[in-house]
Amino acid sequence: MQTIFLTGSTGFVGSNLRNYLSDQFAFQTYARGEKPLIKADVVVHLAGKAHDTKNVANPQEYYQINTELTREIYDAFLVSDARVFIFMSSVKAIADTVPDVLTEETPPNPATQYGKSKLLAEQYILAQPIPPGKRVYVLRPCMIHGPGNKGNLNLLFQVVSKGIPWPLAAFNNRRSFCSIDNLCFIIRELITREDIPSGVYQVADNETVATNDLILWMSDSLSKKCRLLKVPAPLIKWIAAVGDRLSLPLNSERLQKLTENYVVSNQKLLKAIGKPLPFSAREGLIKTFQSFKR
Repeated sequence: MQTIFLTGSTGFVGSNLRNYLSDQFAFQTYARGEKPLIKADVVVHLAGKAHDTKNVANPQEYYQINTELTREIYDAFLVSDARVFIFMSSVKAIADTVPDVLTEETPPNPATQYGKSKLLAEQYILAQPIPPGKRVYVLRPCMIHGPGNKGNLNLLFQVVSKGIPWPLAAFNNRRSFCSIDNLCFIIRELITREDIPSGVYQVADNETVATNDLILWMSDSLSKKCRLLKVPAPLIKWIAAVGDRLSLPLNSERLQKLTENYVVSNQKLLKAIGKPLPFSAREGLIKTFQSFKR
């Protein structure tokens, strides 16, 4: 049985990946602060400092963990016998706002310390020649969700479960999501197949989803009537501006996150894999919503 050197093994993605691959691979796990002595066939580097939405984190921590730790792990991979290296980056390494469609060719312009630290890690990896017999993949997933995830989708689900009307229905946005099951499937394909070229790949479900659709699907999963209110957008923006000054639950930043477009192309990845993803965006999201009820 082959072995995967896995960082971030106790996180959301890491724990799901271990369950997904446990019948095919053994795992060598890594704890931060250890010297990375890789005795495995594959390296999957998931460990990182996530984006701090409350803006209270020390900016230097992003570079210590997302950049410097990645350099250390990658250097250890280059001198090891491992054949495959997978680095979990983020679409935020390229852009925080997307006016059109994000592709691998979009010039990077990260706006946060999180995105900048991930981009520096990518650049270090891509600047090193890949030794013969090794494959290197940089993955840029968009918003990952699934059972066990405690992010913004869970907070939105709690609002719907309480029967609170959704007041932002006047905003018609499109967003890309990434099901944890599709992500694990992709990682397994990259590990087990030698015909997928090294490189940078964006990871997203095939379909984009409007926030109004999320509210509808959440209501369906709860067997509740969907309550969408089309409050005029100018009024909502004024309320958000007031929220900036008074620290209300709705402020400009939160409004942007809830209503912005963020469309991520996965066409390069799909072409390289040559297989359909196992879950549609709706199927993956419904599975996530069902898990929130437990």
